[in-house]
Amino acid sequence: MVLLLCDRAMNKKVVVGLSGGVDSSTAAAILHHQGYEVEGLTLWLMKGKGQCCSEGMVDAASICEQLGIAHHIVDSREQFQSNVVDYLISGYESGITPLPCSQCNKTVKFAPMLTYAREKLGIDCVATGHYARIRYDQERDRYQLLRAVDRAKDQSYFLYDLPQDLLAHTIFPLGEKEKSETRQIAQEYALHTADKPESQDLCLVEAHGSMRTFLDQYINEKQGEIVNEDGKVLGYHEGIHHYTIGQRKGLGISAPEPLYVIKLDAAMNQVVVGNRDSGTRNECTVGHINWLGIPEPKTPIQAEVQIRYRSRPAKVSVIPLESGRVKLMFDEPQFGVTPGQAAVLYDGEVVLGGGVIERF
Repeated sequence: MVLLLCDRAMNKKVVVGLSGGVDSSTAAAILHHQGYEVEGLTLWLMKGKGQCCSEGMVDAASICEQLGIAHHIVDSREQFQSNVVDYLISGYESGITPLPCSQCNKTVKFAPMLTYAREKLGIDCVATGHYARIRYDQERDRYQLLRAVDRAKDQSYFLYDLPQDLLAHTIFPLGEKEKSETRQIAQEYALHTADKPESQDLCLVEAHGSMRTFLDQYINEKQGEIVNEDGKVLGYHEGIHHYTIGQRKGLGISAPEPLYVIKLDAAMNQVVVGNRDSGTRNECTVGHINWLGIPEPKTPIQAEVQIRYRSRPAKVSVIPLESGRVKLMFDEPQFGVTPGQAAVLYDGEVVLGGGVIERF
């Protein structure tokens, strides 16, 4: 059964995480107009132009004033630095491509928001403008995370790491809506964010102009070789943190056929390139898994997997390994399987679980 919003906040009180964008603003307005006691909460993550920063805080405060609700700002810069920024830097330095959003959602946003709501405001439920759904599976006695109705906006991939105790106290008012409907509702409520442009990138990228610019502030350039699979030097790079698995453009080398990054060797400070076939994988290992839709399986199961946010779901055999890890055996070889990114497992619209792709 899919729980109604009132089932998730029995006393009709909820704290809404407000970034200053149209989605979170509309989520707050929907709950407010449904009779909930809504309070807004904005996390101060960093300085800059990002949606989560100064500009976003101003817009969030204006929305709260417009709705007549309280607005709270929590200084989360230290947590964001240690859990997201340092996490990214360490990963890129070691030759992997970390996924910051799922890390941020779990360690910086949802858990701290719920803790603040409980301890400071006496409220036991939080809501956000994410496009995803939650339902309670009575048979398994667990909360499940589902894809959003609007598949083009579905954000369940980034939410796979939320544990049961957070899902039990979270609601997603936009999960059943199309993005166009969200805009329409915002206009009907005359929200000043109704026509605000949508964020097109990571908050770090928006704040610094590009991921490369952001990383160059923390990681020193170190020239190294770009080589093919046989070790032949084809060119040179200024730092492996400028590259990611599957990358084709911006390599700065010429070849008779298209070449892609197929490996980042931090020990040798090398970027290894090859043709597209060289960049495909039949399998990969995934660790740090959070099982959501089902208990941790003890025997192999069949599922679908997304190895990147915009990748198409691929059929896969999930084979349990020791230490809670799993091996994924793809029915068809997959291109661009990238260590550090999330592999999220689905059964149709239900998120079974997810984890981090390990090194090859």
